[in-house]
Formats: sequence, structure tokens, C-alpha cells
Amino acid sequence: VQLQASGGGLVQAGGSLRLSCAASGRTFSSYAMGWFRQAPGKERAAVATISGGSTMTSYTDSVKGRFTISRDNAKNTVYLQMNSLKPEDTAAYYCAAKPNFYARAVDAWGQGTEVTVSS
Repeated sequence: VQLQASGGGLVQAGGSLRLSCAASGRTFSSYAMGWFRQAPGKERAAVATISGGSTMTSYTDSVKGRFTISRDNAKNTVYLQMNSLKPEDTAAYYCAAKPNFYARAVDAWGQGTEVTVSS
């Protein structure tokens, strides 16, 4: 599977952005999908994960209640709706395909899309 992320940009604190990640290749629905982020000088960390059939989702504590991960398997796309953005959300955001919801391994990465939140 190949992944193409988009939707990043510059937004003021309190604003919203929606990231998209389009997948090519077969069997998109067989992958759990995740969003990760990497701020300057920090390690890449998981933000949200969704199972192949959208029955399970998980979020890192700092984004719970503000971010929503979703997917449309008919369009081979996963989304990350980000609301109430904070300056600390500033990072490069990456989508990833995982073999299953609980796996730490990643089968494929998309390129990063930059999110900058100004105060």
C-alpha cells in the first residue's frame, strides 16, 4: 500500500484542520490505519488509530475529545479531524498502515504534512 497525506497548514489556536490520507494498492480495509506526529527535536509518536472496519479507535491522551480519526474504505482514505488546536499540536503529521489495530509495527508510511498552530 502507498499513502499520500494532505491537509496540513497554518491555523490559529482554537481552529480546526482536517488531514486526509489516500491509499493506493489493494485491500485498504485490511489495514488498521494510524496518524502519528513528530515535533521538532522530538520522536515520532502515535496520535490516533482506527481498525480496518472502523469498529475500534484509540487516541493519545493529549488529543482525546479534540481529534477524531475516521476512514472511508470505499474511497481508500483515512481522515484526522483536528479541533480546538493548540500550539503544542504543531508537528509534521504522518499516516501509517498497520497490520492490525494492536500492532506496533507499521507496514507503510505516508509522507508528512505540516501542521502549524499559532498562539
